Amino acid sequence: MRFAPAAAALSVLFAVSASVGNSAPEKGDPRALMLIAEGRAALNAGDAQKAIDAYEAALAVDPAYTGVFVALAEAARREGLQGKAITYYREALARDPGNLAAIAGEGEALVEKGAVEKARLSLNKLESMCGSGCVETRALAAAIAQGPQPRVLTAEAVMPNAVVTKN
Repeated sequence: MRFAPAAAALSVLFAVSASVGNSAPEKGDPRALMLIAEGRAALNAGDAQKAIDAYEAALAVDPAYTGVFVALAEAARREGLQGKAITYYREALARDPGNLAAIAGEGEALVEKGAVEKARLSLNKLESMCGSGCVETRALAAAIAQGPQPRVLTAEAVMPNAVVTKN
């Protein structure tokens, strides 16, 4: 009997904390959103490094905002860093498993790396979540249909035949 008030208080605490965990996701910090907009403008202008700098500053301002990771992944893909982009997309998916942009972006980055079968798994996941008519599903399906881009040759791969002559 003497534990009843403590038990009642704990049950109220658990009920309140459970309802807070199921609340709607928060919007990002306004300063972070401003930095993301600045980064998006730089990315559209073709300056991926300036965009990455703005996105990293936004991440420092609001490390809990999932949209920053999706934006960083997009900028990394533009720089040709698909592995890094996949890491950012997976971080976004760990925070928000239903993020359609992160699923589609990860699938597109996988196609760019040549992992088409893994990208098809992402496409199947997108189709089950939003159907075949949503923008993300169509974009990933188009990327898979196009296939991976041919790799660029390095200078070491095209070495000339060295011929030594006497003068």
